[in-house]
Amino acid sequence: MNSTAIFSIFAAYLLGAVPFGLLLSRGSGIDIRTQGSKNIGATNVARLLGKKIGALTLAFDVLKGFAPMFLAALLVQDDPQRDLIIALCGAASVLGHMFPVYLRFKGGKGVATALGAFLYLAPLAVLGCVLVFVAAVYLSGFVSLGSLLGSASILLWLTLLQAPIWKLGLAAFIVVMIWGKHYQNIGRLVRGTEKSWKKKAETAAEAEG
Repeated sequence: MNSTAIFSIFAAYLLGAVPFGLLLSRGSGIDIRTQGSKNIGATNVARLLGKKIGALTLAFDVLKGFAPMFLAALLVQDDPQRDLIIALCGAASVLGHMFPVYLRFKGGKGVATALGAFLYLAPLAVLGCVLVFVAAVYLSGFVSLGSLLGSASILLWLTLLQAPIWKLGLAAFIVVMIWGKHYQNIGRLVRGTEKSWKKKAETAAEAEG
C-alpha cells in the first residue's frame, strides 16, 4: 500500500475523530459529555441544546463519514487496491468517531458517521435503512432500537442490490461496531428500562394539559 493510501486512511481517522457535537456546544456552557446520555452525538446534543444545534451536529457527523471515502476515491482512483483503500477509509472514519484521539478515545456510537459512509457506499440502501429506523422508532418509541435495526438492515439492502463483497464486508464491520457501542442500550432494552421518546411526549402533553 503506497503513501497516498496510508495518508488517506490516517486522515480519515483524524477527521472522523473531530467531536463536532462538543465543538458546537462550547458556547452554551453545557458539557454534553457530562449531561443527558453523556454522548457526543447529535441525539444528545439535540436533547440538551435544541434541534438546530442537533441538526448541525448530525450534518457534520454524516459529512465526516462520507468525505474521507469520496476524497480517497479521487486520490487513489488508479490504484489496484482502490476498493480496499476506500473501505479502510470508511472504517477509519467511523472508528475515529467512536474512539477519538482528541477525547482520550471516548467517543460516540457512530450511527451518523456510519450513515455518511453508507451514503457513499449505496445511497439507495440508505433510504431503506432510514425507513427501517423511522418505523422502528415510531412503533417502539426507542431511538436506540431504531439505530440498531436501521444499521443492521444495510446488510439486507446491499444484498438485494447485489453490492460487491467489499461493500458488504465494510458494512458488516461497521454494523458490528455500532452494535458493540450500543451494548448498554441493548441491556436496557432487554430489561425494559430504556428511555422512550413516546413517554416523554406523553409527559409533556400531560404537563401542558
